[in-house]
Amino acid sequence: QKKQLKTQTTCWDHPKMTELYQSLADLNNVRFSAYRTAMKIRRLQKALCLDLLDLSVAQNTFEQHKLTNNNQLLSVPDVINCLTSIYDGLEQEHKDLVNVPLCVDMCLNWLLNVYDTGRSGKIRVLSMKIGLLSLSKGHLEEKYKYLFSQVASAGDTCDQRQLGLLLHEAIQIPRQLGEVAAFGGSNIEPSVRSCFQHVCSHTNTHKHQRASYTHPE
Repeated sequence: QKKQLKTQTTCWDHPKMTELYQSLADLNNVRFSAYRTAMKIRRLQKALCLDLLDLSVAQNTFEQHKLTNNNQLLSVPDVINCLTSIYDGLEQEHKDLVNVPLCVDMCLNWLLNVYDTGRSGKIRVLSMKIGLLSLSKGHLEEKYKYLFSQVASAGDTCDQRQLGLLLHEAIQIPRQLGEVAAFGGSNIEPSVRSCFQHVCSHTNTHKHQRASYTHPE
């Protein structure tokens, strides 16, 4: 464990993470992909204690750590600092459920496995935000709004590139769970085109295609 943090390597799994992945593999017998993926994410969420993390608390923590530049690359110590703040807060409210060192190690392990497949020892701020917020506790509508805001321009609109960036980061979660095929694979371009075709059918007068946040149908 200490060697991992010192060298910032990302090819090593915490023993508890290995156990978790083995338990997730047991869910492969679930027939329907949507249920199977949901069960895996729920088990992962509870193992990382992110089901205890309020969306607003996560947002405040990002602000406290001045994580406003979503393109910024975070080193392993940077990620650990942010995760420690999050889990210290959770421990104060849920002493019997949260083991801070274990949770930090496990969550760091998971974030690197999902977003640092190139083994660089760094992940982007946007990646960490999307990973943590996707598994946090909160109303789905509020999650959609906050995630959209992370890629949107002034005026709460985004273009195809920005929406593609959001979907690319989000799809890494089911990809790492072995479930990406059920959601159209890693190529998010068809999904982006589909979204903007829907937008164009309502706003044909706009010269440049831009999407604004609306309640998902």
